[in-house]
Amino acid sequence: MKIFLFCLALLFCSFAKAQKINRIINAAEVERIERVLASDSLRGRKVFTPDIEKAADFISAEFKKARLKPLSGLKDYRQSFGMIRPKLISIEASIDGKKLTKDDIVIVCTAEGLNITEQSGFEVKTIGAKDNFTASILQVRQSGKNMVVFLDTSFRKNFARLSFLTRQMLYDAPTAIYILTSDVPKQFSVSLKQSLEKLPLTNIVGVLPGKTKPNEYVIFSGHYDHLGIGKPVNGDSIYNGANDDAAGTTAVILLAKYFKKMHNNARTLVFVAFTAEEIGEYGSQYFSKQLNPPDVKAMFNIEMIGTESKWGKNSAYITGFDKTDMGKILQDNLKGSVFSFYPDPYTTENLFLRSDNASLARVGVPAHTISTSKMDNEPNYHKPSDEISTLDMANMAEIIKSIAISSGSIVSGKDTPTRVQQ
Repeated sequence: MKIFLFCLALLFCSFAKAQKINRIINAAEVERIERVLASDSLRGRKVFTPDIEKAADFISAEFKKARLKPLSGLKDYRQSFGMIRPKLISIEASIDGKKLTKDDIVIVCTAEGLNITEQSGFEVKTIGAKDNFTASILQVRQSGKNMVVFLDTSFRKNFARLSFLTRQMLYDAPTAIYILTSDVPKQFSVSLKQSLEKLPLTNIVGVLPGKTKPNEYVIFSGHYDHLGIGKPVNGDSIYNGANDDAAGTTAVILLAKYFKKMHNNARTLVFVAFTAEEIGEYGSQYFSKQLNPPDVKAMFNIEMIGTESKWGKNSAYITGFDKTDMGKILQDNLKGSVFSFYPDPYTTENLFLRSDNASLARVGVPAHTISTSKMDNEPNYHKPSDEISTLDMANMAEIIKSIAISSGSIVSGKDTPTRVQQ
């Protein structure tokens, strides 16, 4: 009799928990949030426009309804920072007394003026013909150091692409001078004059303090910016971004409400809607710099979950699955359910380092992106047709619930994923 009553009690608790999560995370709530974020009135939520500010106001209001706290040091949910858009006035440069043409030099700098030589203390890096161009440039950008980089002339076709780095950058970005040369010079001089336009950006961040492990953090994130108004397709010029990534932002809002209601998180939970993902993941870059990486025990970045995955309903994939054991933990927590997490099947796309999880993953945090996007055949990606009518709200709700349930042992402090090995 006692065993029967015990089993009955467990069944009742399980039913009550299921009822609670269904009341908070359901297709109707998914659609309510999506209809605001992906509406024509927000005009695609492009950075540096009034439209994205409307989205920021809405997300902040949802965080307030969930009774989240602001991140330490902030007066509200807005984590404000900025970027600089430079406009070149003049540039002069020479190596070993030979003047460079504008096609042989790219300067990334947030100062109005720059005058340096080989004696200025900048670190010097050489990228040789046998080096990987993309990996080497990424290493420079992640170094956080002022650098002069000499690239072999075999990279001439790639070199022109570096000009995109000069279009806009974070306030505190280090200076990087890229010079195309067949020989590494002994002497060099560079002078730059430019005007600077300051551009404001805002992440939206809410916090649920941990009950017993408040100094350990678990992050749930998505990005709320998109492409804005663009080239018309079939008469439609609004790139609504319903899937990319109003879907992820919707998940973050509903997960915040769910964990607030559960009221049992041992670790501190941080819910963040990032800005500026579409122009270079600048929101997550800034956010990550405000944290002490060893304190962050896991990051769930949610990107494009509005359509079915290649496996159909009740499934999603995890980028960088083999980098940590976090995916296995999530899978184990879903045993017996109809939902399945899979390793990322699009490994050649390097998705693990192409979303807002990347900044923390690069410093060892088990930070992964959860997605259903079919990267080999996602017909509405970065098109005006990425509208709410293309999304499966019920399936989205099931994915969000599965993230909530599968993350439970990490949120409770029972499980701690392994770190990303560099």
